[in-house]
Amino acid sequence: MHTNPHPARIAPRFLASNALSLLGNSIAAVALPLILLATTGDALAAGTLALICAVPQMVIGVVGGAALDRFNRRDISILSDLVSAASVALIPVVDMLWGLNFGWFVALGLLGAVGDIPGMTARDALLPAVVARDKADLQRFMGLTQSLDSLTTIVGPAAAAFLIGAVGGVPSLWFTAALSFAAALVTCTVPRSVGAEGLRGSGAEADGRSALASAFGALRTGARVLFRTDGVLTASTLLSFGIIMVMGSFQGLVLPVHFTEIGRPELLGYVLSAMSLGLLASSLAYAALAPRLARRTWYLLSLAGMAAGVAVLGTLPDLPVMLLGAVLLGVSAGPASALLGFFMLDRIPEEDRGSALGTQNSLVMMAAPAAVFATSAAVTAFGEAPAAYGLVACWFVITVLAVGAKGMRRLDDAEPSSAAAAPAAAVPAAEAEVPGTQA
Repeated sequence: MHTNPHPARIAPRFLASNALSLLGNSIAAVALPLILLATTGDALAAGTLALICAVPQMVIGVVGGAALDRFNRRDISILSDLVSAASVALIPVVDMLWGLNFGWFVALGLLGAVGDIPGMTARDALLPAVVARDKADLQRFMGLTQSLDSLTTIVGPAAAAFLIGAVGGVPSLWFTAALSFAAALVTCTVPRSVGAEGLRGSGAEADGRSALASAFGALRTGARVLFRTDGVLTASTLLSFGIIMVMGSFQGLVLPVHFTEIGRPELLGYVLSAMSLGLLASSLAYAALAPRLARRTWYLLSLAGMAAGVAVLGTLPDLPVMLLGAVLLGVSAGPASALLGFFMLDRIPEEDRGSALGTQNSLVMMAAPAAVFATSAAVTAFGEAPAAYGLVACWFVITVLAVGAKGMRRLDDAEPSSAAAAPAAAVPAAEAEVPGTQA
């Protein structure tokens, strides 16, 4: 049988699908907290919503992680984007027919979690197979992926700011739904065989266990891989949790409350775009200059710059200074994001990738809502300024622990464990999303 010696590359299609999905998430990450605040008028409602959705989101994430080691990852990604599109499109529909209230946000937030969490994990787990199929260079593809994601997250918040000003918060969600649907259509062009690579079996019946038993088995496997196999992997996981918790609280609560109170909610989108612009610049620089500095040097410079950027944002200054702080934070985050993504996927065995990434995303879905709820309680009790100072203090503690972590002291000498020495993958986008508000 004749075979094509130059098969069509699938990485561009994968990147396009990921960019469409991320663009929708970027718009929703700006619009949804503002819509919730406008609907309820209560900062604590956002934290409560996140907490209510946390346990179901974790269960969905664990079950999805187990499924990703047994079912076609490409198909799960498509189904997840379709569910996400439906959950977001229902918000303006409900608003037109019955009017939004807190209960509707809970119901639609849970529906969105059914699509978002497995979809996010599916893309992460699918990515190594895409890189291997195209025989792409890991470091270069990593820089390209991070740069494209950064570009998308520049356009997304700015587009959200424009749409909120032009058509309003709720109608802007029609664009998010359309983007998720388009992402599903593009993923359909990726061959199904790519989504089947590295699977343990063709279905849950492969080992005779129930779905629940498989889910708990995946949770145990994921926790073992993340926290017991490799010091660098453990430190990377914990640092990623810290970043998502602090930045999720800033992006999903403190900044929306601040801009809502000053009567300029659309400014949130421009601040987030400035942060993403800095991330794009540093990602491009890192892709070109990574070999010129030691990994430990990149790591320390990135952590120091991020601490400075968070400190500026935490003072809630006037817009020009806040934009500078956002750019500084983005510029500094690029190398750390690339390094953490590299360590995560380079050190996770292929056959356990779905379980490990599903466990990681599920734990994030518990940790992030707890942080958002605590921040919302602090905002309600003391105001957004003291809450912002508290987040800055938490960030400095995280920075000190990250610098001194034993596993991160000799990054240039560290090699993957033999169990994890599977083909590495590009870095997924570092997103600080608020649970219950994903697109």
